[in-house]
Amino acid sequence: MISNQVLQKTVDGLGEISKGDFAVLDNDGSVLAATFDGAAEYSVNAAQVAASSADSMIIGGNEYIKVNDGDQLAYIALGLGDGSENIQLTRILAFQLSQLVVAYRERFDRDQFIKNLILDNLLLVDIYNRSKKLHVDIEARRVTMVVELPFEKNGDELDKVRAVIGSNARDFVTAVDEQNIIIVKDLGTDGGWEEIERTAQTVIDAFAGYVTEENPVRVAYGTVVDEIKEVSRSYKEAMMALDVGKIFFSDKHIIAYSVLGIGRLIYQLPLPLCKMFISEIFGDKSPDDFDEETITTINKFFENSLNVSETSRQLYIHRNTLVYRLDKLQRTTGLDLRVFDDAITFKIALMVVEYMKYMEDQSF
Repeated sequence: MISNQVLQKTVDGLGEISKGDFAVLDNDGSVLAATFDGAAEYSVNAAQVAASSADSMIIGGNEYIKVNDGDQLAYIALGLGDGSENIQLTRILAFQLSQLVVAYRERFDRDQFIKNLILDNLLLVDIYNRSKKLHVDIEARRVTMVVELPFEKNGDELDKVRAVIGSNARDFVTAVDEQNIIIVKDLGTDGGWEEIERTAQTVIDAFAGYVTEENPVRVAYGTVVDEIKEVSRSYKEAMMALDVGKIFFSDKHIIAYSVLGIGRLIYQLPLPLCKMFISEIFGDKSPDDFDEETITTINKFFENSLNVSETSRQLYIHRNTLVYRLDKLQRTTGLDLRVFDDAITFKIALMVVEYMKYMEDQSF
């Protein structure tokens, strides 16, 4: 249905141009939008009009006109005052409402199509048939983006996202749950990662006043696809990027599926296998048992590609001190981080531990 905000803008616009008073009521007579106070007193008359078989009625010198959505009554347009000019203006309002109904019905149909598409609820033949019927390009470069809001949506967020990403009719903005907004963006022939990142940042900026650094808006996106049937795959990739990003890239608010690396593989491991792997590497110990100094040393060593000299310089310690710490870690775990194979094993183990902790937190 058309939002009350849009209905209010419609009657306000006509009222400003004509200096007349107008209202939009539903089929129960409830006031949805009006240019004047006290519109509720006309509810009984509107309900009477709704119950009649006539398309329009004049009651008390005021014009009431029905606006249908297909075979169903959608709205009643009300114009105050008698005379041919007022009747004409009320008919203009009714016409505007009918056009809005058609536009919103088409948007609804397209929205439902995109929802069913990304959720794999359509057969291949249905995808192509409905694409043609709804005038959706079958072959186009698209990417699916998932916007995670740290608060429950109240209904205005979809319109906000539509407004900030632009007026491209080939883009789709929808939702399948209470927290995430989905954008299926048309990239044209030359749009690339820069455009995707720019769009993601624009969406994040739009909600800057509603979030905190501890609970940010996150945007994840899948790979670019060339056919409408592949949009579902891009959506699944974006959802995985959203989850994996929160585990291994928690400091980033925009995350691409293409940069997940080994984290994508770890995310798909069953927890029993992860626990077995960690037990084999660390025995009865856990990386959580390492002191802060050791953790800082390990992370900095990995950041500098196992370079002892550069790591000791950035940690402001003597080279021998760093060697001592690495030797101590080797005695504790049996892994020498200066050896590439051992370093890879240790890095993967740390990531597996992060994944296990995240999954345990999610289970509560």
